[in-house]
Amino acid sequence: MWRPQLETLAAFRVLRFDHPGHGGSDLTEAATVAAFAGRLARLLDALGIDRVSLCGLSLGGAVAMHFAAGAPERVERLVLACTAARFPNAEAYGERAAAVRANGMEPIADAIVGRWFTAAFRDAQPATVRRYRDMLVSTLPEGYARGCEAVRDFDARDTLGRVTAPSLVIAGADDPATTPEVCAGLADAIDGARLVVLDGAAHLANVEQPESFARALVSHLQS
Repeated sequence: MWRPQLETLAAFRVLRFDHPGHGGSDLTEAATVAAFAGRLARLLDALGIDRVSLCGLSLGGAVAMHFAAGAPERVERLVLACTAARFPNAEAYGERAAAVRANGMEPIADAIVGRWFTAAFRDAQPATVRRYRDMLVSTLPEGYARGCEAVRDFDARDTLGRVTAPSLVIAGADDPATTPEVCAGLADAIDGARLVVLDGAAHLANVEQPESFARALVSHLQS
């Protein structure tokens, strides 16, 4: 997912990790953002990394903000992309979890990809869209379902005041899931946070507008 930014981040030490049940990561018992953030803490401890700058998108953004609120001394800078302190229409994520447990990933794939990318991008970059659709379909249904339930139950509105890291919120102008208004509310709730809205981007803004996303990310990390 973060491959489009790797070249721009070549000057940094970069650690990418999968959520439980995604990519190469095993499932875990607990399916909450708090549990996912705890797994991140243990990964950093195992690697001997005391302090990081964190960037996360959607569920990854929820994990990043939970980690930053719970362990502010460990976070140097924070980038939250296409995410929310409380996701809109939270109950829909529980319905999606039930659907993939019953029928697998394939039946929902086109609808999800339709929210990830704008119609213009889907028309112009069909090979890229297919690659990310394949990534989605390859996810363990139970892993995806637990991620949906973690999003459904996530609510960081009362904890954002604990975030002390300089923070950047990135929104996709055409994101139907976490709209620019939702992201603006998130930025307003974090002391000193800035908001950047990327035109021509839906939910996977880092894929649809890789250069603009990378510029905003690196500028924040180096500021």
